[in-house]
Amino acid sequence: MHTASGSDAPSQQSTPRSPTRLDWLDNLRVALTVLVVIHHAAQPYGPADWWYVEDQPRTGPLATLSALDGSFFMSLFFFASAVFVPVSCRRRGGRAFLKGRLLRLGIPLTVGALTIVPGLMYAYYVHYRGLPSIAFPRYFTDVYLGLGDEPADWSGPSWPDLQFGHLWFIQNLLAYSLLYVLCRWLARLLAGDRERARSPRAEAAPGHRHLLLLATVIAVASFLIRLAYPLDEWVPFLDILQVEPARFPQYAAFFTLGVLASRRDWLERFDARVGWVWLAGGAAGAAALFAVGADADCFGPGGLDTPSALWAAYDSALCVSLCVGFLALFREAVTRRGRLQKELAAGAYAVYVIHLPLVVTAQYFLADRALPPVTAWLIVSGLAVPASFLLAAGLRRLPGARRVL
Repeated sequence: MHTASGSDAPSQQSTPRSPTRLDWLDNLRVALTVLVVIHHAAQPYGPADWWYVEDQPRTGPLATLSALDGSFFMSLFFFASAVFVPVSCRRRGGRAFLKGRLLRLGIPLTVGALTIVPGLMYAYYVHYRGLPSIAFPRYFTDVYLGLGDEPADWSGPSWPDLQFGHLWFIQNLLAYSLLYVLCRWLARLLAGDRERARSPRAEAAPGHRHLLLLATVIAVASFLIRLAYPLDEWVPFLDILQVEPARFPQYAAFFTLGVLASRRDWLERFDARVGWVWLAGGAAGAAALFAVGADADCFGPGGLDTPSALWAAYDSALCVSLCVGFLALFREAVTRRGRLQKELAAGAYAVYVIHLPLVVTAQYFLADRALPPVTAWLIVSGLAVPASFLLAAGLRRLPGARRVL
């Protein structure tokens, strides 16, 4: 698949192909995974939000890069992950599908929450809490799990330290998959035989008007939610699901769009010319954002004010334009599938799970070297990206690891 149909009208004889392995989509997943690593590499040197390494020199361009990444890359991850949900669920059945999701997502999530995240939080405790030093086992029980008393001068970001860190995406993806199966079951129950007989159908892919409407709806929903929950405020939904409400409209919308794209054959039928227009718009918007700066007074993280409304609109426009644009770009131009691309695609999920300790270790190593922030970011990125893929490749060769990584 290298080109898109230029017509919006579906042929009466066309039938949608189930998305098996799409080479370009795998290439996109690899690119997004690399972007996650370099995004986290920039965290102590740009944005002002909490991070595992503190007191580092910061620079505005890296703060803007972080805001630009945050506007679209996890939404695109949700889309790319959702594309294969309908066909997998239809082929295996809801129960087997959920069992596979629990294995593939639940095991790394649980292991990571009990090893990777507490290790990172313990390093933060030792370096930045200013509290008496304690051994890791006691930290794990008393502070991470919260079985001890909360210190009077506890600095946060929450009590206890128990969290899912970067694994929130895996946790949310598991919840979305469960919700999809539930909705599918309810639809079949209500429709009876009519739903059972219905097969995925080809439909005209979204055009400019649909995408403008999508960006508007996401912007309005984001602004309203951010009245109560500004950006970078995380909440434990139902005391277990780690979510950032300010970005929920984007994530939910693009997971839903991924499901619809699979069922209605949009990946094949989407007009590339539409994608190029939105990619150009996203590139122009990104350039303008770097010129102004994401930390400019005209933008706000949330609340009933003009800067917050402006950022909700700008953020949502970037989200839609860059997601649509990169989908078109990779489908049309990044289709190569050699041995290296196959290996990188196979390890991308494992890289997402295990990369953060490598990133943070490199940041600690550079913390006292008085490097300019951009230089430190480039070094951390240059070390962490290849190291993460090499470690992932090694881990996936352990017995049984491929089933979960």
